Amino acid sequence: MIDVIVAGAGPTGLMLASELRLHGVHVVVLDKEPEPTPVVRALGLHARSIEVMDQRGLLERFLAHGKQYPVGGFFAGIPKPSPERLETAHPYVLGIPQPVTDRLLTERAVELGAEILRGCEVVGLSQDEDGVTTELADGTRLRSRYLVGCDGGRSTVRKLLGVGFPGEPAKAETLLGEMEVTEDEETIATVVADVRKTQLRFGLGHLGDGVYRVVVPAEGLAEDREVRPTIEEFKRQLRVYAGTDFGVHSPRWLSRFGDATRQAERYRVGRVLLAGDAAHIHPPMGGQGLNLGVQDAFNLGWKLAAEVAGWAPEGLLDSYHAERHPVAADVLDNTRAQAELMSTEPGPQSVRRLVSELMDFEDVRRYLVEKITAISVRYDFGEGHELLGRRLRDVKLEKGGRLYELMHAGRGLLLDQTGGRLSVAGWEERVDHVVDVSEELDVKGVPAVLLRPDGHVAWVGEDQEELVGRMAPWFGAGVG
Repeated sequence: MIDVIVAGAGPTGLMLASELRLHGVHVVVLDKEPEPTPVVRALGLHARSIEVMDQRGLLERFLAHGKQYPVGGFFAGIPKPSPERLETAHPYVLGIPQPVTDRLLTERAVELGAEILRGCEVVGLSQDEDGVTTELADGTRLRSRYLVGCDGGRSTVRKLLGVGFPGEPAKAETLLGEMEVTEDEETIATVVADVRKTQLRFGLGHLGDGVYRVVVPAEGLAEDREVRPTIEEFKRQLRVYAGTDFGVHSPRWLSRFGDATRQAERYRVGRVLLAGDAAHIHPPMGGQGLNLGVQDAFNLGWKLAAEVAGWAPEGLLDSYHAERHPVAADVLDNTRAQAELMSTEPGPQSVRRLVSELMDFEDVRRYLVEKITAISVRYDFGEGHELLGRRLRDVKLEKGGRLYELMHAGRGLLLDQTGGRLSVAGWEERVDHVVDVSEELDVKGVPAVLLRPDGHVAWVGEDQEELVGRMAPWFGAGVG
């Protein structure tokens, strides 16, 4: 009996596998593809995902392979400067191609003991009170206590569950690929700048050695989007929008994507759960898709591990849907809004000009950037301190070091600024007690703060009885 089977070895599935392994969960990752995809669908990590990597001790690996960029200009491609004083220690976008992210997360999962099996396609599932039986295309049947579908927008797991996926179908498609170009760089830059005055789904980005990442609207909707486009399609569409095909040739890979917007009605059916694109799809405006999936996994991992270990309080696993479904719904809404603002029609263009004027206000820019980067996410933990339900940014500690350095093991944490008057007795196996002080927390009037393993604030105060009352809902019954 496997503890958890994860279907899909993309960023969401790999992040989830690592989170589960931190707690000793026996996890097997299945992926139908024999090799990792070279397709670069996502180009970077936003602030919250960067924080997630920092909280697990992975950030240095990612920084070594990425490049830092300002966070301005991500909302509907409206060029504005970055807002000042973002509530994060990482006020930048980390440019890093998705295949590199996949590789780094694969390495991490394997280091922690996850088993990754490629060329294993899920074709059937059934569940009972004790577990889930997963059937593979070769006839193999695997038994696990839980199954998590992280298998993309066309999720087989979601379809087998019969979970509704309401929303809007694709109305437009975009061609995406990497290929060599014979036209000179200066001419390309001039033509692209001119086309992008009216068509923001167009671009050629230089990757070096004469290779470009090419994005151009497709002619229409393909009958089967799994059929990859040809280089001739790219040439034809480039000529339609730019009057030239720039001499594109020798493609490394070619792909297409649509602008469908859908969300699963439920993220959990018994012992089977959904995460990442299997739970929600949307246009790539703002670069939020990969980040949203990684953050799904970060929310789910410790909760599912607690369920497997047997100490999860009632309702903990269901809180995954309760917390993450509204977050994805908000992302779908903001990508819908961005899509409208990127339309070439006169009405949306007039709204775009108005929004652009509003974004000259610092508070408006900050609001939109915090939304895109997910640092404004607040889960509903009820009434209380302004930090309650929010993730706590990384802060420096008086005794040296940083808060996130203390969270690498994926456990809960009580940061106690009372000098040690508080105690986590009974929960020592699940919650670390750190007696230290941070000037950055003092200005917010925080005597002590209880953090869940995902860094969200579960309690703020200084009363031991209150603290004990907040332990059980997140960390189960105390021991001893």
